[in-house]
Amino acid sequence: MKAESSNTMQALWVGLGSFSTFVISILTAAILSRYLSKTEYGTYKQVIYVYNTLLIVFTAGLPRVFAYFLPRYKLSHGKEIVFKISKVLLLTGLAFSLVLFFCSGILADILKNPELSVGLKYFSPVPLLLLPTLGIEGIFSTYKKTKYIALYNILTRALMLIFIVLPVILFSQDYLTAIYGWILSSFFILIIAYFFKGIPFRSVKQEKSSLGLKEILRYSLPLVSASIAGIIFRAANQYYISRFYGPEVFAEFSNGFIEIPFVRMITGATSAVLMPQFSKVVHEKSDVSQITNLWRNALKKSAILIYPIVIYFMFYSKEVVTLVYSEAYAISSMYFSTAMILNFFNIIIFAPLLLSLGEAKFYARLHIGLAVITWTVQYLVVRIFDTPLAVAITFVVIAIGGILVSIWFSSKKLEVPFFSLFPFKRFLLIAVHSFVSLFLVNSALRYLLPDIPDLLYIALAGVCYMGILLVSATWVKINYWEIILPLFRRNRSKA
Repeated sequence: MKAESSNTMQALWVGLGSFSTFVISILTAAILSRYLSKTEYGTYKQVIYVYNTLLIVFTAGLPRVFAYFLPRYKLSHGKEIVFKISKVLLLTGLAFSLVLFFCSGILADILKNPELSVGLKYFSPVPLLLLPTLGIEGIFSTYKKTKYIALYNILTRALMLIFIVLPVILFSQDYLTAIYGWILSSFFILIIAYFFKGIPFRSVKQEKSSLGLKEILRYSLPLVSASIAGIIFRAANQYYISRFYGPEVFAEFSNGFIEIPFVRMITGATSAVLMPQFSKVVHEKSDVSQITNLWRNALKKSAILIYPIVIYFMFYSKEVVTLVYSEAYAISSMYFSTAMILNFFNIIIFAPLLLSLGEAKFYARLHIGLAVITWTVQYLVVRIFDTPLAVAITFVVIAIGGILVSIWFSSKKLEVPFFSLFPFKRFLLIAVHSFVSLFLVNSALRYLLPDIPDLLYIALAGVCYMGILLVSATWVKINYWEIILPLFRRNRSKA
């Protein structure tokens, strides 16, 4: 129980950092959506899209190296390993910046937006500044100091909000002003990141490790093909919608077709905490059942937390989107509803499980297959149906198929039944309980309070929904308290 409680607390800190990132990114998008025209905002989003698309290619799997190697070496070796990898990230960041600058015209032609060439040239210093900052989560998760992840994310994302948004509000309402803010904030973040990366090694005498660059690359490079295929797979939506439907539709799509940030926050935190443990178990050749037990427990808790959130946002997708982005983006709600279907399945954190078992090749082949299928099928969908919504639906269906294939392969590898790794009945029970609870709340409030403002309505619905969930959960044997109580036990033990 103590181990589970410790993992819960570590995941909580990682989740808090992710939550701060989500809140500030939503604030940034909400403000820029109001101050920039759709054309300006669409170009800005295309710049960020290009950056995110190429980011995984140029990082070459290196951010994952921290969580894989650090648990296998002594703390005194850690500082050398951390800054050795950071130097490599600095070099790849330089290469990334040069590609953005000199290939900006080609990328603009691909996305059929001439203005994008200008934006990418101005944005090009950002990778050089930001790539060396990567790896914070892997470092602090390894040493169980995840509270620093939360502190780092809150501090750096607040800086980005200030430097990107305030100049747009106060000085010039164009996307280039926001990009200038990216550059300035990235410089300060680089300084902060190097300070944070040294925190675990204070008062520790540094020793030279036996870990060489060849060994690092031997682990990271097989992940590159998976990373490239994964980003190509995810980029298909943006490419087809950007190219065939223009920057305005792309802006509507970008504001709607997003994963519920709470889902990424929970699964990302869980993955960050468990990956170093998986790596240590495999390195020490311990019983593999330790990995599967940790994974199943994390999956069960993730479903209990995530499904009620997904159901809530599905009920109020239009209200949420219009409150955040304004009525001008009401159409984005249909993309939001479509994307949320995927959230019922992508709670499966199969990457740490597969990689810890040495199945990087399958992981790569899976993403390559998904990329090929998605780009082919979506092209046909564009030609046949000619609607951006059909493109989004196609992506969701293919992504769910990929998750199910990964579970099937893992079950074969571990020699366990498929439904022991994918507890469908349990998932269905949680989803049905959440849906019925919110349906009752929504029906009652619509009848009793039909004319209250949307913001007050969905807030009140959320409070009532949470109350009914907690009260009725014992009737269907769903234990929300097993997640909540360890947090209070931890706090009492410190008091």
